[in-house]
Amino acid sequence: MTFSSSLADESRPLVFDTSVLINLHACAFGERILMAAPNAIVVPEVVADELDTETGRRNGDHGFLHGLVAQGKISIVAMTDDEYELFAALTSGTPSLDDGEAATIAVAARRDFRAVIDERKGRAQAVTRMGGDEPGWTLDLLQHPAARRSLGDADLAEAIYLALREGRMRIPQEHGDTLVTLIGIERALGCSCLPNYKGLLKRKSCY
Repeated sequence: MTFSSSLADESRPLVFDTSVLINLHACAFGERILMAAPNAIVVPEVVADELDTETGRRNGDHGFLHGLVAQGKISIVAMTDDEYELFAALTSGTPSLDDGEAATIAVAARRDFRAVIDERKGRAQAVTRMGGDEPGWTLDLLQHPAARRSLGDADLAEAIYLALREGRMRIPQEHGDTLVTLIGIERALGCSCLPNYKGLLKRKSCY
């Protein structure tokens, strides 16, 4: 069971927020998914720095990013002065964004790239700052036709499950029931980041 990816026909470079990289690493198939993707991918230095921590190195997120950089699939980019100006506005405004989200939006907006962000506040600001151009989700990368061809249905379902359970991937509200059906309710009960998770617990108790 699949649904359309909003990135399926996107040819512009993609700009990833920190949580997107964490989700892709957590899903265990992230390298295959990104190597199959037709788009160029950039990561702001600020985002890369958020993974360059003791935790990021210990859990492998830092190595995941830099492995893809070494293969030429991801480029780490510094912000220009113009981008930094927007970054500063996003981190000091109300509501303020965290540094990774702000850098992702700044680079995408100023270069006319497509942002990929999962967090609600970041997505709302991205739409505002990019003239209504809605960012993609991590889920769009997992459901991209190129990812489906590379992984096949069984591995794709496993990747989505692991991104939800281990990465705590955020997804669009309207896709919650579809993903529960895809991964099965027993496994879905281990994914507390799913929309309406409390309702899922109630459904289980009725079986």
